[in-house]
Amino acid sequence: MHKRNRVRLLALVILAQWLSACSMGQIVARTSVSIMDGSVDAMNRETDLALAATAIPANLKLMEGLIVEDPGNTDLPVYAAQGFYGYAFGFVELSDPARATALYHRGFEYAQRVLKQHGLSLDIVNSPADTLRQAVNRLGHESVPALFWAASCWAKKIDLNRNDPAHIAQLASTEILMRRVFELDPDYYYGSPYLFYGVYYGGRAPMFGGDYSKSAQNFDRARAVTKGKLLIVDVLQAEYLERQRLDRQRFHALLEQVIATPPGSFPEMALANQIARARARWLLGKEEDWF
Repeated sequence: MHKRNRVRLLALVILAQWLSACSMGQIVARTSVSIMDGSVDAMNRETDLALAATAIPANLKLMEGLIVEDPGNTDLPVYAAQGFYGYAFGFVELSDPARATALYHRGFEYAQRVLKQHGLSLDIVNSPADTLRQAVNRLGHESVPALFWAASCWAKKIDLNRNDPAHIAQLASTEILMRRVFELDPDYYYGSPYLFYGVYYGGRAPMFGGDYSKSAQNFDRARAVTKGKLLIVDVLQAEYLERQRLDRQRFHALLEQVIATPPGSFPEMALANQIARARARWLLGKEEDWF
């Protein structure tokens, strides 16, 4: 048999074996990851909040369907966790905290699913801190996205339930997950680990574990990663740190600065900046009540 024909025959045999091992749904799911990359990028560049609010739920349900078809996939659940976080934060939590809590929990479950596939088999929520820390410290760079979105979704769920002692008791465990992200890739997702710590230390009084100096340092570091182009940094500094330390002048100035920043200054994160502007306006509407 001619060498080229033998190569073709071998390729056909391998393809046939692969197809027999996979359902059509699994094949579609596995070939959809690159499409999801483009979809996420396109959504991040969206400037119309109403269009994004309408489109994101459909995309989330599509991702959930693909996950059902290919339950062993480790990319799609991370996209789902990111998507549920973004939708809850950007479009739900200010008007419906209870629904946002459920959405953040859903995102956490998807991220946790990937962590289990990476070997983190223990009960993340209920494990003692030392046990959780030892297990998390064994994870490597491939776990950074799942760790980040698990910690982020979990922390936001806690933030929306501050009157529940059971939720508050879990806050330190979210930091264990984020600490590993910080050790492996502190600039991940435009410096978001710094942003996490800005909120973590700034959203509580010192007597409850807050540290205004550490908070300010982390917000500054987050701002430096994008040279001030990611506006949510200023919004969260105002919402958590400046509100907590009762600095009304700084609170007001940061939010006005966000609103005054022209659209198009950071096109690859245009949607996040539009959400930041909308949240800044909402926060300014609360200024008289808070100060």
